[in-house]
This record gives sequence, C-alpha cells and structure tokens, in this order.
Amino acid sequence: MSATTPGLWTNRTLRHMNAPSPASLGTENLLVVEDEPIVRDVLCRYLERAGFAVAEAEDGEQALTMVQTLRPALVLLDLMLPRLDGLEVCRRLHLSDPPAVIMLTARGDETDRVVGLELGADDYVTKPFSPREVVARVRAVLRRTARSGSLPTNRSVLRFGELVIDGSSRDVRLDGRTVHLTPKEFDVLLLLASSPCRVFSRLEILEQLWDFAFDGDPATVTVHIRRLREKLESDPSQPHHLVTVWGAGYRFEP
Repeated sequence: MSATTPGLWTNRTLRHMNAPSPASLGTENLLVVEDEPIVRDVLCRYLERAGFAVAEAEDGEQALTMVQTLRPALVLLDLMLPRLDGLEVCRRLHLSDPPAVIMLTARGDETDRVVGLELGADDYVTKPFSPREVVARVRAVLRRTARSGSLPTNRSVLRFGELVIDGSSRDVRLDGRTVHLTPKEFDVLLLLASSPCRVFSRLEILEQLWDFAFDGDPATVTVHIRRLREKLESDPSQPHHLVTVWGAGYRFEP
C-alpha cells in the first residue's frame, strides 16, 4: 500500500490499528495530518522516538475518518490540505468530543492561525519548524489536557444568575440550555469564574492554561475570550460577565 495514495491509510496507521491499544501500553495515540510526505514522515519518526503511538493522514477527509476510528488524544493538523482544508477539519472536529489540536501553519498566515484558534485549536506551530519543538509542544498540550479537569475552584458548581458552570462534569448551562465549549474555552471560563472580580493578565492566563514550552502569543487568549463572549453574552460587544480591564487583562463579573 502506498503511503501517498489518497484516501488510504498508511502502513504506519495499519500497524497501530492492529497493535495493542495505546492506553494499555501507557502511551498516547496521535494523528499527524500533513500532505507533504517528507514532512509527515519526519514528524511521525520524531514522535514515535518520543514514545507516542502515531498514525498519519494526508488529506482532510481521511483525517476525519481516522479520528472517528482511532480516537487520538491529539491531532497535528496542517492547514493547507487537499480535499478538505485544515480549518474545516478543525471546525468539524469540534462539533462533538474533540481531541486536542495543534495546527501547522505557514509563517505568514496570521489570519489562518487566528481563525484556527477561534475554531478551538489548542496551539499552533509555524513552518519551518524544529521537530523537537513540535514534540515539546505536543507534550505541553497533553499535560495541560490531563490536568484540565482539576483546575482550582471553591465549589463544584458555580452559579451566576442564568449562568451555571459545573467544574466536575465540565458542563456549562445558560438559561437552562447547554452551551458547547471547547476544552480550552471551558478552562479559560473556569479560571476566571473561580476568582470573580480578580483581574487576570493575558500572560497569566497563557502561563496557567497553555503551559507553553516556548514563547506564547497573548493573542491566543484574546481569541478565546472573544469566542466565549459569542457563546455566553447576549451582546458580545458589551459583555456582562467577561469584562476587559484595559491595559490589565480580563475579569469575570458575577
């Protein structure tokens, strides 16, 4: 089977599908989605050397099928893909229970990076990149994901009028209806709501929730706040709960 045949799974993928599950081996299952064979192979080799079980896909439609089959803990997702681009793949992944996502983007594609973060991506790496940096970012995102359910809170359920945040089940309800948040959006909301009226700087939020091994972009926080306002505020341009403190950061108004 050719590793470059569109729509087919690679030998590496089949090997991991027939192998014992990553959970039983104590390893994380990853999916690398990249249409350039050399880049894809280098990423897979470095990740495998780091102890991960790695599958690979070369286009967007194949990636979505494999996510449903393999249920990876994290997807490394190139934005420039044939058949279905990475932004659309990211959007569809976050319609249900999504894996963590790290985008692979061209250095100048700032707009795509922002859109990807708005769609729920956890991090991004710009090309050209160091494979060692990618491995470090994968580990950082997985560490953050593993501890995301244990953020500090004084109560298991936080109630602010029509807004209810359940820290145990990670559910959010507004006016009695469930609000679907990405894992990172929930983390940001819980962090702010657990300390009402306290101002958090963007850098502080970034350090607490993203656990970047390298310099993080504070705009990442801005994007997630914007997404939360669109989902929780009746008028996102004049937020009631998620308030900007100019020159300082953000606070949650109870």
